[in-house]
This record gives sequence, structure tokens and C-alpha cells, in this order.
Amino acid sequence: MDPLRSAEFTPATTYLNTSSCGLLPRRAVDAVRALAEENAAGGHGISSESVDAARAAFARLVGVSAERVAVGSSVSTHVGLIAASLEAGSEVVIPEGDFSSVAGPFSVRGDLKVRYVPLDRLAESVRPSTSLVAFSVVQSADGRIADLDAVRAAAAAHGARTLADASQAAGWLPLDAGAYDYTVTGAFKYLMCPRGTSFLTVTEEAQESVVPLYAAWAAAQEPMNSTYGPVEQLARSARRFDAAPSFLSYCGAEQSLALLEEIGIDAIHAHDTALAARFRAGLAGLGHEPVPSGTAIVAVRGMGDRADDLSRARVSVSARAGYLRAAFHLYNSAADVDRALDVLAG
Repeated sequence: MDPLRSAEFTPATTYLNTSSCGLLPRRAVDAVRALAEENAAGGHGISSESVDAARAAFARLVGVSAERVAVGSSVSTHVGLIAASLEAGSEVVIPEGDFSSVAGPFSVRGDLKVRYVPLDRLAESVRPSTSLVAFSVVQSADGRIADLDAVRAAAAAHGARTLADASQAAGWLPLDAGAYDYTVTGAFKYLMCPRGTSFLTVTEEAQESVVPLYAAWAAAQEPMNSTYGPVEQLARSARRFDAAPSFLSYCGAEQSLALLEEIGIDAIHAHDTALAARFRAGLAGLGHEPVPSGTAIVAVRGMGDRADDLSRARVSVSARAGYLRAAFHLYNSAADVDRALDVLAG
């Protein structure tokens, strides 16, 4: 991984903060700059081909067809689309403390029955009255991973649908998005895309119950012939749920996702989790007990105040909900782990 790191990335710090925002590969930066320069020179600055390429690449990375993928700019807009499509009185089960983009769109409806339960009791909390289980595959604050098999089995047993937020998982954790009715992914983290890129996957069956609220030109079967008045024919795929894309963002996303495909998610998973395991072992050696987790995210309760010490030493991490959170990705090395441990050791 190290040769690729030096060729594609230029971090100015020891960067262990991908759970907040991934680093852009050099090829993505160059592509965005070129499109911006074209726009500055009087060009349209439009790259529909990049949107299509990013959609297709994301579909391959998560194991579904591009026909199931819609694009947008944020997770909350995708979740809001699903929330708006639920019937009044529907019961939604969400883990306590999950990210606000998952919980918020359901809570503001006011006419839904939203239940918050502990993550480790999510599967057992699904019941016959449950319409939807909405959860993050990997928790943002502490890196815990949901019991995915158990949640899917419980939802299937009770006829509930599943919405999985893969923002902290896609890009390092092998995923089968087709195993869920809906997935939502903010692409600016482990997918290393520019902010303003996000993806929604919807099974063919679930597509029938989602209201295409963003029914403008981007959602039309023939976008360039649907720029005025109501759209006469929506796309026959999940593209009918597209929100108008940020072309600069998707121009970069095309390049970032291509890089991930070249390396392979399995290789990235092995790399990221090995570094995380090294950091966990080092923390334990210093007398700090990390949250049990086999993910690329390492969190330690009660150490959030040490984030400032690390920042002063040019080690970038996060403080989240009282946790010190470090996140490892393909541009990190063992030397980065050891540098963070040295600072924490004083």
C-alpha cells in the first residue's frame, strides 16, 4: 500500500480521520481542477459521463446493478426520501445514538412511531408491527458494527424493510447492498469522493413504494428533453430518485472510485483492519481499553480530550460523543499508528 500512498496522496499531517472525511486522491483533484478550469474558460462545466461512471463504479463496489443506484448530494436527502414515502403510523426502529442523518428524517415526520433501541438489541427489537429498521452498518461515534445477519433475518421474519447507512463502511468493508431494501452512503469518507456525492440503492421491489420527490430533469428517462414543465416520463430505474448532481463532485468521484476498484475492497479491508488492530493493541499497552470492534475505526471512551494533544502534534483524529476516534484507510501506514501512540504515551 505504501507506494500507492505516496503516488496518490499528499497528507500534510498524520491523518487518522477518514471517518470525518477521506483524503482526495491526486487523480480526483486533477479531474476536478480541469473541469473547473473548463468552466472558468466558458465551457459548460458539465460531466454527465462522470455521473454515470461513478454510479456504475459504486454499483460494482457494493455488488448491485447500476439500475438500482440513485445519486444525490447527502445521506439525509436519501433518508428523507424514504421517510417521506412511509405511511402515517409506520413503526421505524433505529439504534440509540445513531447518526442524525439516519434518525432525523424519521423523527421530524411527527406521524411515525419511531423506537430507539440499543444497537446490540436491534435484531431482537424488530416485531410484527415494525415497518422499517434503519441503522448504520458501522457506528460513527465508536466504530461498532451491527449484527447484520441477525438484523436482516429479524426483518425478513416480521416483514419489515431494512435501510442500512454504509457511510462508515463502504470503501473498506466488503458489502452486499442487495441484501437490504435500501442503502445510503455518503461518499466523502472511505470512498474518498468530494463532498456533494452520495448514493442510494433500492431493490426493484422497494422502488415501487418510494415517491420520486426529486422528479426534475435528472430523474427523467430523457433528461435533456425534460428541462421544462413536469417530467413526462421518469427513468425506469432507480435513477428516477436522482437529485440533480454536483458535476464537479462527481467528476472527482469517478476517479476516486476507479482507484478503489483498482486496489480492491478485500485488500483495503485487510490493510485498514490490520492497522486498526495494531492501534488497539498499542492502546491496551498504554492502559486504555478501546471499544471492542473489528472495524477500521478505533474508539476509546473518555479520551476525547486527547484529540487536542494529538492535533498539536499534527496527528488528525476526532472527538465524538466523549470518545477519541481514529480511523485508518489505504493511505495510512504502521508508522502513522506508532506516531499516534507515541503522542498518547507522552
